[in-house]
This record gives sequence, C-alpha cells and structure tokens, in this order.
Amino acid sequence: MEMPVDGEALGASFDIVARQDAADQALDALRGDFAEVKMNLEKMARSSAGRPALEGAGSLSPERKGFVDGYIRQGRDAELKSFSIGSPSDGGYTVPREIDAVIAARLKAISPIRSIAQVVQTGTSGYRKLINIGNTTSGWVSETVARPNTNTPSFAEIVPPSGELYANPAATQQMLDDAAFDVETWLADEIAREFARAEGAAFVNGTGTNQPSGFLNAPTANTNDANRAFGTLQYTVTANASTLGTTPELKLVDLVHSLKAAHRQNGTWVMNSGTLAEVRKLKDSTGAFLWQPGLLAGQPNLLLGYPVVEAADMPDIAANAFPIAFGNFQAGYIIAERHTTTILRDPFTNKPFVNFYATKRIGGQVLDSDAIKLLKIST
Repeated sequence: MEMPVDGEALGASFDIVARQDAADQALDALRGDFAEVKMNLEKMARSSAGRPALEGAGSLSPERKGFVDGYIRQGRDAELKSFSIGSPSDGGYTVPREIDAVIAARLKAISPIRSIAQVVQTGTSGYRKLINIGNTTSGWVSETVARPNTNTPSFAEIVPPSGELYANPAATQQMLDDAAFDVETWLADEIAREFARAEGAAFVNGTGTNQPSGFLNAPTANTNDANRAFGTLQYTVTANASTLGTTPELKLVDLVHSLKAAHRQNGTWVMNSGTLAEVRKLKDSTGAFLWQPGLLAGQPNLLLGYPVVEAADMPDIAANAFPIAFGNFQAGYIIAERHTTTILRDPFTNKPFVNFYATKRIGGQVLDSDAIKLLKIST
C-alpha cells in the first residue's frame, strides 16, 4: 500500500540539503583562502630571511649584547674577553663599534667646533702631519732654454697636543636591572654630553698641556699671510678699546676678505650667544640686517652670507678679547682622536650607585693658520 507523499516535508528536506551544500562550498572557499594566505606568508618569511633585523628587534650583535646586558647591567666580564681589545688592566673595555658610533654622532651634533673642524681617527696615542708651507719657485722659459732647479719645499710638522678626556656617569643597580630602562641610549647620551662640554672648551681655549691646544691659544699678529709666521693667526682690530666699534659691520667685511678666496668658500663664523645678540642688531647702509635666519629646517643662519656656529666658550666682547672668529675650520683646525672609547664599570666607589668611567684620548691644534681669522677688541 502506497503512502501519501507529504510535499511540504519533501520541500523542506530539499531546502536543508541545498543549504548544507552551500555551507560546504563556503567552507571549502574559506579553506582555500586560508591556504593561499598561509602560502603568501611563508613566501614573505622566506624572502625576508636574509634582511637585517630592525633596530631594537633582536638585532644586537653578540658583542653589543654581551657588553650591554652582561657587562653594563650585571658586571659580567667573562663573555667580553673574545670581543674587546681592552681589559681591566688597561682601564676598562672598549665600547662596541655600534655604541661608539652613537657617541661620535652625538658629539658632532652638540660639540660646535667638532662639527666644522677636520677630525681624524688614529690607532695610537700620537698623531703627526706634515704641512707644505711653500717656498717652491717656478718660472717661464722658452722651448730650448735649460730649466734651472727649483727651491726645495719647506714643511712644518703638526703634532696636536692631546690628553685623556673622561666622563663618569652613574646609575643605581635597580635602574640597570629594569628591563624597560634603555641603558645603552642613556650611557651614550651621558658620555657624549660630558665629552662635548669638556672638548668644546678645549678646542677654543685649551692650553695644550694634557689637553688639546685651542685655536685661541695660538700666537696672533696683525699682519697679512705673506708676512706672518706659520702657526700665527691674523686678527683685525675693532678700533675701539672695549666694544665692536662705531662701524662694526665694516670690520666684519674686512675680516671676511682677510681670508683667502679658496678658504672663504667654506667660511664659518664662530661666536658665543652674547656676541651673536650684538651682531644680530647690525644693519648695512640700506637698513637691512646683516644676519639672516635660515629659511628652512636644518638650514644654517647666515651672517654676510656665511653660516654662524654658536660656541659658548668663545669670549665675550671685552678689552683685548677675540669674541669673533671667521674661517675655514675644516682646513684650519685638526682634531685627532683614538678611535675607541673605553669604559670601566665601578660598583664600589660610590655605593649604591654604579659609576661608568669612560675615557678617550683626544688632541687638537691649529692646522693652517691662514685659514682662521680673528676679530680683536682693540684700538
């Protein structure tokens, strides 16, 4: 006996089957999409495997990691022996080159004379340079006339006086144990700040005894390049015993043109903030200011068309002082330094603080005395 077919129930069954098929198809599509995404991620991982890691994302070299996490934070020096050329008997460990580069970059940014002078790296404590001071001759002859011998050139030896520059920042052991404390950046900033303060003063006024000889420590004379001894800087007077004089703008023009044209192309003004405040008020005969601000970010301020460097260690405007210097310092002043900074960790002297005694040997001296000119407050 045949049972009657319930059309409504049969339709519902077909609908359920259809929806199940659609769900299966959607699930298959999702599986395919997931497989494609996974394959693309694996390709990206393989292609980037050889790329250098980003800074701070596990990119520390074994030397750098051992120095920062082992020696600086915990005082463990055993793992440094295979990396460092220094030793405790030498006064500490040399800083890994990455950290030393950070210190050097900060020094250049905040040490005014270093940013414009010639800097050479040496592997020893001494540095010597021969300078040709001329005295060679030349002449004109016809095609068949004998050529006489020319004079032998004269040389001067430059040996920049040097000294041991040190800094001694301190931190508590609790700070060093804190993983969130960026000890590497802190240490580089502290060392660079102290080094910059000390060397900035030495490059301007250093005596040359256990420190660089500053360019204001060089002999001076009010004579031109042809009539002045090598190593002696030329100065121009203000024609006033205690001020910049009645026509300081003209004296600044004279100072610029006392420099040879070849050096003048890379000329830079150097003065302190107080002197700069006076110079910024000066105007030419048309009423225009001699000082012009940099119009774009990173562009230097200009005085008579030449950049101005503010050096706090330059003297103020006073009788017999040299408050303003102008010259090509890249050719005129040389800084010679050992290529490594050494750090000694000292947790005992100043408990509960840990001191980091950083040292570096630095020298400096006037290189070409024709390349730097001075303005003297004098009649």
